[in-house]
Amino acid sequence: MLDKLKRLIKRLLPASDDVMEQVVKSGVWVGAMNVTERGLELLLLIIVASLLSPRAFGLMGIALLTLSSLKKFSELGIKSALIQAEKDNVDDELDTAWTIETARGTVIALILFFGAPFIASLFNQPAATNLFRVIALSPFIVGLRNPAVVYFQKSLDFHKEFVYRVSGAVAYFVVTVGIALYDPTVYALAIGYIAGDAARFLVSYIADGYRPWPAFDLDIAKKRYSFGKWMTANSILYFLYSRGDDAFVGWALMASALGFYQLAYRLSNAPATEITQTISSVTFSAYSKVQKDVEKLRSGYFRTLRMTTLASFPAAVGIAAVAPAFVAAFFTPEWQPMVPVMQLLAIYGLLRSMGATMGPVWKAVGRPDYIAKLSAVRVILIAIFIYPATMLYGIEGTAALITGIYIFPMMPIDVYLISRTIEASPVRVLREVSYPLAASLGMAAAVTYVYQTVTLNAPVLEFILIVLVGIGVYVALALALMFSFNWEVKQNLESIFDTFA
Repeated sequence: MLDKLKRLIKRLLPASDDVMEQVVKSGVWVGAMNVTERGLELLLLIIVASLLSPRAFGLMGIALLTLSSLKKFSELGIKSALIQAEKDNVDDELDTAWTIETARGTVIALILFFGAPFIASLFNQPAATNLFRVIALSPFIVGLRNPAVVYFQKSLDFHKEFVYRVSGAVAYFVVTVGIALYDPTVYALAIGYIAGDAARFLVSYIADGYRPWPAFDLDIAKKRYSFGKWMTANSILYFLYSRGDDAFVGWALMASALGFYQLAYRLSNAPATEITQTISSVTFSAYSKVQKDVEKLRSGYFRTLRMTTLASFPAAVGIAAVAPAFVAAFFTPEWQPMVPVMQLLAIYGLLRSMGATMGPVWKAVGRPDYIAKLSAVRVILIAIFIYPATMLYGIEGTAALITGIYIFPMMPIDVYLISRTIEASPVRVLREVSYPLAASLGMAAAVTYVYQTVTLNAPVLEFILIVLVGIGVYVALALALMFSFNWEVKQNLESIFDTFA
């Protein structure tokens, strides 16, 4: 079986022979990890949403938004710099990295704890003061984790990354649901979140025998920050364009509006989040190993783009099409306002999955500045238009703005830059995504027609029906395009069938 997987990955990933076995294992473990995490998250949201109010989700959203802002604005990019480093062993740098991260986590925790009253009043939610103080435990715990977790990605040891990440997801799920059933308040979410961090902390030391000790080498810090400074800029800018909308909604509208908006995002972007995490985890490490070979980068990029969009485009368009049926089947009526937001943000998820194929290439070739500069443009555009969009049209306006800016001008710029990086034509990039997009739109039309014409008076059955219809139509249209046009994904799929034959 391993030999078959090796032959398959050789066709699909840009890896050299000496790292092939690790890449094979990485793909399997990362896929399993993300499916497990997303499945637990979806189940958690469905269960807890029936127990807690939208306002509770909004308050938790404000707390996590504040935590995220402090983490992103203090991100030094040390982990990414160590992964990108050409040398395989970075043990001599781990104590310095651990000291920096521990100090950073402690400072963030203190700011959250003592600044809780001010932060709560900023969002006009004084009741959230104690919530902020509970969440303050998170950065302190994360800062103390074993710095050797960097090897899970650097060395493509994703079986360890699987245990590390999934342990946190399981702890979060079990503790949150358990407490919510007993005491359905926002603290169920907060304590569950802390439990997830604590589980990952323990696993980080169990999974790797390295034991850090306080130390600081200024030369090492300077060396890695030369790369990490762009990751710092990327982190700040990513927060501003990916969470700035949350911050504005939480400040300008009610906590319940933020609850609708954030839950809609998490549900609609679940496939995109899974795909982007998988791509960034595996391809960044693999691309870094062949960063000087443009031909391998180009070949690997197009194969990655082809297989990514084959799965992500129908998932995103399908979510937009089935959102009304999904919410009607699994949520109480008070959650209905998030349906149009889900549909808009599902398209944003489609674009995110495509954009996720580009960032790892830029980081691997030492051009993370591309990501920072593109992010800066997005932040400026969002800052200009978010106030009128949200004030006039509510959370639907916010979602439409975020999606619209990615459609234009960001995606055309992304396509131009990635084409130049891998020395290919932008037309080829667009051609690769045109096939899954056409099949996905045909699927959406069929799903919408069936949902509007077939009534079973059973929301769950109606949802299952349209999902099955969507899968069948997409597969049929995709096969028709493969055999009628030169869609190279056909060759990729044939290699899969040949491998397992």
